[in-house]
Amino acid sequence: MNFKIFGVAVFILATLIFNPALAQEASSVDRTGTGGAQTLKDVMARQAQLEVDETFRSENLGDAADAALISDELGTLGGRSDANIWRGIRYNEIDSSTQVRGPAVDVLIQDGGMPWYKLREGPIITYGGGALLGTILLLVVFYFARGKIMIDGGPAGTKIERFKAIERFGHWLLSGSFVALGITGLLTLMGRSFLIPVIGPEAFSTLAIGSKWIHNNIAWAFMLGLVMTFVMWVAHNIPNKLDWQWLKAGGGIFTKAHPSAKKFNAGQKIVFWTVMVLGFSVSLSGLSLLFPFEIFMFADTFAIMNSIMGTDFPTVLAPHEEMQYANIWHSIVAFVMMVAIMAHIYIGSVGMEGAFDAMGNGQVDVEWARQHHDLWVAEVEAKQGKGESS
Repeated sequence: MNFKIFGVAVFILATLIFNPALAQEASSVDRTGTGGAQTLKDVMARQAQLEVDETFRSENLGDAADAALISDELGTLGGRSDANIWRGIRYNEIDSSTQVRGPAVDVLIQDGGMPWYKLREGPIITYGGGALLGTILLLVVFYFARGKIMIDGGPAGTKIERFKAIERFGHWLLSGSFVALGITGLLTLMGRSFLIPVIGPEAFSTLAIGSKWIHNNIAWAFMLGLVMTFVMWVAHNIPNKLDWQWLKAGGGIFTKAHPSAKKFNAGQKIVFWTVMVLGFSVSLSGLSLLFPFEIFMFADTFAIMNSIMGTDFPTVLAPHEEMQYANIWHSIVAFVMMVAIMAHIYIGSVGMEGAFDAMGNGQVDVEWARQHHDLWVAEVEAKQGKGESS
């Protein structure tokens, strides 16, 4: 499966859901009863994320020729009321300035908060949480249906070094930090809905503050582990013709076949590139959230997508919109990674006899190695015969 294509598909789907400009158009509204002002139907349509024709507001900003005398109540405002001024700000028709200094301080109105909140609290939690629970259920069913993958003929009792200490360190740094990030991320995303009713707001506040601190700081360990594992293993994870044969045989997971493989088989390569590509993406969106209004990714990404795919995604985004897109994308990618890593954890622990030893102490049974990585064993034995290090 091409996870890059899958990632793009998920990203586009989320964008289509999230982008209010792609919403269904609202029916026409009779505003004669309000003198041309917005009606309750306008407000309800906007809350329902329907596309509302805003020209009745954006083109009604007041007339300077109708300015009241300076001595009158609205004299300093000219002919515009407060509502007209804020309407002008909303539609970027007023050249406003502020004495406050900082990123995004000149954005006084940004109405993308509710669509972001509804997507985050609705589909993201529902489908993301459902994917996690569904994956756990499938793994339990698979375990009882297939059983543990055993070493044919039993262990040989002779060990061979599978991974060096530095490789195991990089792996556990990456995996341990990812587990911590996953747990704290879920607490931050879902805690308000599921934990406050159970433990109360005070206890959840302490938990949420701690989770946020852990999440923000453990992220650096994750990125370091990502770089370490990429540098150490990328050469072993380049796809080759053997991978197709391994995939056609299902990796021996559903049968007792043992297709040939080198240090990493096709399944492990899929996990590797999934973690690398999605890990890089989730790190970028995470950095964007760690440093608000400093890293903008989505306007440029949308421009590239529009040029390649002929789409019409917005390419001018307010700083707050960039943060909202980053938050949603961060959550989607994290859920996809968690689903993939769950399957990896299963096969590397309870799902296969002898597999955990590879990352436990680095030494695996030679018979296990021959059955799952026969070509790698042959390479190691050939190097040992020449007196080289494995």
